[in-house]
Amino acid sequence: MVVRIAGVNIPDEKRAEIALTYIYGIGKTRSNQILEKIGIDKDTRANKISADDLNKLRAEIESNYTLEGELKRQVMMNVKRLKEVGAYRGSRHSKGLPVRGQRTKTNNRTVRGNKRTTMGSGRRSVEKK
Repeated sequence: MVVRIAGVNIPDEKRAEIALTYIYGIGKTRSNQILEKIGIDKDTRANKISADDLNKLRAEIESNYTLEGELKRQVMMNVKRLKEVGAYRGSRHSKGLPVRGQRTKTNNRTVRGNKRTTMGSGRRSVEKK
């Protein structure tokens, strides 16, 4: 039996606490809160949850939380808004650089297209005279 919540197939053999995290927008903390609210033990396997508990779970998740496509759209619109108003964070997003103040001198080289190699790598053998 495939459990489907918010358009996502939940893995059967995982614990309920972990299985819910396969839904975009639900992490471990939120999944624990949801399971506690409904009264499902977090250690039960996803395929062992009864049908009426599954319906309660589905109703709770889909009515009270912004998930999956809607959440991704919301995040995309927030980034788009930052770019349009000319915010520094928006310009960092558009350049594909770190937004939250991380250093870029030593980390993040591959994103910037600045992949340095060490001196000895890639050298050809010296020709004989």
